Amino acid sequence: MTAHRLLVVVSAPSGAGKTSLCEWVVTQLPGLAHSVSFTTRPPRPDEKDGRDYHFVDEATFRAMVDRGEFAEWAVVHGHLYGTSRALLTRYFAAGLDVILDIDTQGAAILRQGHPDGVFVFIVPPSWALLEERLRRRESDAEADIQRRLQRALEEVKHYAEYQYVIVNDVFARAAEELKAIILAERRRGSRVDLGFLHA
Repeated sequence: MTAHRLLVVVSAPSGAGKTSLCEWVVTQLPGLAHSVSFTTRPPRPDEKDGRDYHFVDEATFRAMVDRGEFAEWAVVHGHLYGTSRALLTRYFAAGLDVILDIDTQGAAILRQGHPDGVFVFIVPPSWALLEERLRRRESDAEADIQRRLQRALEEVKHYAEYQYVIVNDVFARAAEELKAIILAERRRGSRVDLGFLHA
């Protein structure tokens, strides 16, 4: 990662809207790429391989782990998720900033490797609304919903490890807040190249 490229890591309990927020902000900010994770989770009916996730079987995923191909990986809700190291390198080499939506375990790993990264935690306005959003998917079994709600209770305990917290009550407002964070971070003195002033 070059000194001037930005890594934005967005975490949230399942159903809090982190993926939708990341997808929206990429359409609004030039030079920002959304890194798509690998997972062993089966796709939901509305999901497409390569767009929502790179869907692979467990043997393929484990082989990638053994080859050191992930910048981070974790077991979440009984499935494996990981971020491709090569994909991040390719985006940075192309001069792009990268936004990831990953769980708190993966974020902790990236925090060690990218201490200059920007870490944003998304929370729902209430537990009741989070449960409503999970049920609205109509693609998860009751046991899965209960497991995700239980994990959400654990994940929110990590919010203080993030530099920013956004309450996703009204999507448009939360989206603008995420956009504002990225714009502000791009203007940090440590990331702005003023070499031309000394030419």
